Amino acid sequence: QGQLVESGGGLVSAGSSLRLTCAAPADIIKLCTMGWHRQAPGKVREMVVEETNDGYTHYLPVVKGRFTIAKDKDNNKVYLQMNALESDDTAAYTCSADRCTRNLRGRCYWGQGTQVTVSS
Repeated sequence: QGQLVESGGGLVSAGSSLRLTCAAPADIIKLCTMGWHRQAPGKVREMVVEETNDGYTHYLPVVKGRFTIAKDKDNNKVYLQMNALESDDTAAYTCSADRCTRNLRGRCYWGQGTQVTVSS
């Protein structure tokens, strides 16, 4: 509980940039697949991007080229840089950690989420 804490959401205009931050314990970032998911009102939650513990990334096609995930292991953070935001990007964004290895095998972690609203 409370292992992942997101910040950085807000209200921005279309075309703007925003960076979300997920603060997480070092062992979680090191041993788990870190991801960002989003859920818009009335829609199912979707995976935006995930990065495995060995560095492979997978992006939702509609965000590829606009969004970038980055791990800052020195500061125990995972970022989601979002550029060229569109109104369809409006959603609650949540940080996740799963497919953990070694002593965290079987664990799954979710943050509380941060709201991103893009006005057109």
